[in-house]
Amino acid sequence: MATMNPQIQLTTQQAFLNGDLDHVSLILNQFLQEEANSTGIVFGLGITYAKANKFTESIFIFNILQAYVKNDERIFYNIGLIYALQGKHELAIENYQLAIKIKPNDSEIFINIASSYIDIKNYPLALDSLDKAIQLRPEITEAWSNKGIALNHLGLYQESLEAYNEAIKLSPTNYEAWGNKSAPLMKLNLFKDALEACETALLLKPNYVEGWTNKGAALHKLDRYEEAITCYDRALFYKPDYFLALSNKGDSLNKLNRLEEAITCCDMALNINPNIDWAYGDLLHMKRKVFFTQNFKEELKILQDGLSSCKNLIAPFEFLSWSDDPSLQKKVSEIFVRAKYPFIDRLGSLKKYLPKDKIRIGYFSADFKNHPVAFLIAELFELHDKSRFETYALSLVRADDEMRGRLLGAFDHFMDVASQSDIEIAKLARELEIDIAIDLSGFTADSRTAIFSYRAAPIQVNWLGYPGTLGADYMDYIIADGTLIPPQSQQFFSEKIVYLPNTYQPNDRKRLVSERQFTRQELGFPENAFVFCCFNNNFKITPATFSSWMRILKAVEGSVLWLLQDNPWVVKNLKQEAVNCGVDEGRLFFAKRVVLSEHLARHRQADLFLDTLPYNAHTTTSDALWAGVPVLTLIGQSFPGRVAASLLNAIGLPELVTTTEQEYEELAIQLASNPQKLLDIKNKLAEKRLSAPLFDTPLFTKNLEAAYIKMYERYQADLEPEHISILN
Repeated sequence: MATMNPQIQLTTQQAFLNGDLDHVSLILNQFLQEEANSTGIVFGLGITYAKANKFTESIFIFNILQAYVKNDERIFYNIGLIYALQGKHELAIENYQLAIKIKPNDSEIFINIASSYIDIKNYPLALDSLDKAIQLRPEITEAWSNKGIALNHLGLYQESLEAYNEAIKLSPTNYEAWGNKSAPLMKLNLFKDALEACETALLLKPNYVEGWTNKGAALHKLDRYEEAITCYDRALFYKPDYFLALSNKGDSLNKLNRLEEAITCCDMALNINPNIDWAYGDLLHMKRKVFFTQNFKEELKILQDGLSSCKNLIAPFEFLSWSDDPSLQKKVSEIFVRAKYPFIDRLGSLKKYLPKDKIRIGYFSADFKNHPVAFLIAELFELHDKSRFETYALSLVRADDEMRGRLLGAFDHFMDVASQSDIEIAKLARELEIDIAIDLSGFTADSRTAIFSYRAAPIQVNWLGYPGTLGADYMDYIIADGTLIPPQSQQFFSEKIVYLPNTYQPNDRKRLVSERQFTRQELGFPENAFVFCCFNNNFKITPATFSSWMRILKAVEGSVLWLLQDNPWVVKNLKQEAVNCGVDEGRLFFAKRVVLSEHLARHRQADLFLDTLPYNAHTTTSDALWAGVPVLTLIGQSFPGRVAASLLNAIGLPELVTTTEQEYEELAIQLASNPQKLLDIKNKLAEKRLSAPLFDTPLFTKNLEAAYIKMYERYQADLEPEHISILN
């Protein structure tokens, strides 16, 4: 066989270094024309350049070879590999396809095609290529393992698990198959099994970085956060720049309320890889919890620009406290659902349910426990007309507390489905023939939106837990009222609107206010101070809202501001911000969390509740009004910024709803400076408290049931969902 003259190799190398590709082409073409059997030598030169990561040179050489070698799949296969290594997967696939035309029975090429499809997230085509590879050679472990990856991303978790099991059966020591098997197990809520799979992978390869990271994720789901952090640290020991381990460690630190450490971890992760899905939003949300808002405007601009480009930047719930723009809120929900919870036609079309004597209502929630949603809705469950409705609770989280005990007796059927997968719960709902499925969690903590992506019931409703659209075409209705969603705002919701006559929010008249009498001395307030309060979660406080409060304090001599204390860092930062605004930090007071009855009781020492925007007080507004404290709000443009106005209208206090920042501040100052005006409002609140619609739970239940009946009648008449209005 001919060999390439060393001088020719050197000249070729120098021409590449000089960027003189024409000279390279001339040299190699002359060599190929003059030397018999020289194609193999040039092919080897291309491989040598590829191994040296000189990809441009390698591809150039392989392209020259195409004129001299016909029907050699290796040329296109290697070009495909090089493009894949560069992350140019579309070009890789084009060349793999040329290779497979020449050698259609090469399973290895099909596996590489599938790998590139997986990298560009085209999982159906990846699956198609893997099935062809397996048909050619069923014993290839890599094909089964990659099939598990594709199936997992398609939401076919049981099938994914079976593919990984087949890979492990073929190769029991394949640590990657064991480690990746944890992904569908996690989706199936089999967290202990996922943990065991990771531990097996780590026994096979103790320095398996992804294995330690996956083990940490399983421990996180089991609420074993300290152990999860230890696993992430082990992954980072082996690979200090592994951004997923850093990002996940931040999540676990956040759960432990170690917020400064969590922020540092997420910052580091994003510095390594700015494109981690949802991590930027997680970081901003943690910063808001501690009122780290120095770059608020710049960060908001990044979010707005990212959403316009459909980037996976921030989860919908986290975005609510950033923007009052309802179009952006819809956009972020649509992006989130498209990425995480697309419609999956796995269970097939729902058969038409025949009319029943009782409409079957299924309430799906992670909050059937001591939680604000349960505090609002418990009495409604007890008041449902059991002669017309059969009620089901499908609890997505296990609990054992006072509220759970109460709720167990409020439903016809209470089902703990926490250990079941999303598709299993959807299938169960179909087997029970639930007519109307109510998602009470939306995009809040521990929610299971994917249940509804399988079409769990013929009528699916978004209500109460998440204050906005889910952006999913499989959700039929959202329950609201005319204040929350005026007609011109219907365009910002993927669901049809069900308008209740007074307010969308139920209330529980059985909420106890403790008999304990808190004193101002005990709480640390000056005896004669005017006490403004806001017991919203700290992340709802924007720089604009806080500045407004500081202007109010400066205008009302002797006034103080009483806030909730979520963490020690927010106390420090808010006090510093007060000083920056020219207000003595001693005028800020912080309330630690206590049981609800005592929290309601200590409201007696507050004079006026100041609301936040763009994310209002929701349950917290009802708490304040129930405890006798007037709430002053600034109404926004979007659902979460209009809730307090809805509740104030429902209790007959529309005069506390302002429309501009100036009006908000002026009214706060007037009420604090005019004791009689404030007393008149407090007396009006006391009078309305037990007579206005806001706390009339039987009336609310009657209106909600009327809405359910209208939804059901439309379904039985084969009519598509449409806006529904319920009149008193």
